[in-house]
Amino acid sequence: MAIDGKVALVTGSAQGIGRGIALRLAADGANIALVDLKKDKLAAVAKEIEGLGRKATVFGADVSDRAQVYAAIDHAEAALGGFDIMVNNAGIAQVKALADVTPEEIELIFRINVFGVLWGIQAAAAKFLARKRKGKIISASSIAGHDGFALIGAYSATKFAVRGLTQAAAREYAAAGITVNAYCPGVVDTDMWDGIDKGFQKVTGAAPRETYNKYCAGIALGRPETPADVAALVSFLAGPDSDYMTGQAVLIDGGMVYR
Repeated sequence: MAIDGKVALVTGSAQGIGRGIALRLAADGANIALVDLKKDKLAAVAKEIEGLGRKATVFGADVSDRAQVYAAIDHAEAALGGFDIMVNNAGIAQVKALADVTPEEIELIFRINVFGVLWGIQAAAAKFLARKRKGKIISASSIAGHDGFALIGAYSATKFAVRGLTQAAAREYAAAGITVNAYCPGVVDTDMWDGIDKGFQKVTGAAPRETYNKYCAGIALGRPETPADVAALVSFLAGPDSDYMTGQAVLIDGGMVYR
């Protein structure tokens, strides 16, 4: 177990990709701080982690609020006796033509997807420096952070921003031994993609699952992505085998976008 005894915090871990990441890191030996607005769902994930023989703690937080992100990390350290890995996974999507995006909508998606990542980078790095420990910061970008996609332009912009933050933070914190990387999933069968599919239904008149199936048809490996697929990459980024890797936003999409 490459990260045996480490403490990892995963935002947006009540369901979907975040839950998958939390379970994989626990299976790899880490104790997990689960952070989400949906605190009622976190208890079930915590039980799953404890069933793997690892410790878990839950904390309700809105990642768009800087103070709450700092408080979540303080809680993780106090409850689990350390802090080693930060996974900025929480995020939201939006389906809307760029011409129709409102100031309130663009502010909301940036506050969660970009500001939330920035606060997570700041808070995690500050904690690593205070503890005089090296650490891992891993954030959620997307294939939409490599290619801009029609009707999810605001979302794409946030995920491009995550790549920029990742590169800049990697350079700023390298001397302290803190690595900063991102993972870029494609079409993952989660509640978020259900929401995206419903958004396309509303905007384009597509039938239920039509958009989801259309994008899945473009996956070279021939199947939709699962949270476990994403979690496998995050596990690598969290472990010692990636110690010489920083500033990267790695595609994990089954072969949709090529760089």
